[in-house]
Amino acid sequence: MSNSKRKIFTGAQKAKIALEAVKGAKTINEIAQEHGVHPTQVSQWKKELLDHAGSLFEGKRGPKPVNAQSDPDRLYAKIGQLNMELDWLNSHTGH
Repeated sequence: MSNSKRKIFTGAQKAKIALEAVKGAKTINEIAQEHGVHPTQVSQWKKELLDHAGSLFEGKRGPKPVNAQSDPDRLYAKIGQLNMELDWLNSHTGH
């Protein structure tokens, strides 16, 4: 085992390295060597950046998170369940 300490990168540093990889001006190996990180890690950060880039632009105008309390399908299912229970109660109490 070596005594070298693992380098810790901030999110901003990872993003900068990933952007370099996306640009393609240098090879993954060149970028990795320049920043002292394994080429596999550079590829992983590049993939993460590309996979999540779309979520950066969703903001206020993008899709709203689903609120489980206001999900129409769930509410209709609950209404149906309550109607069935009400019908059952009415049929067993003579109303």
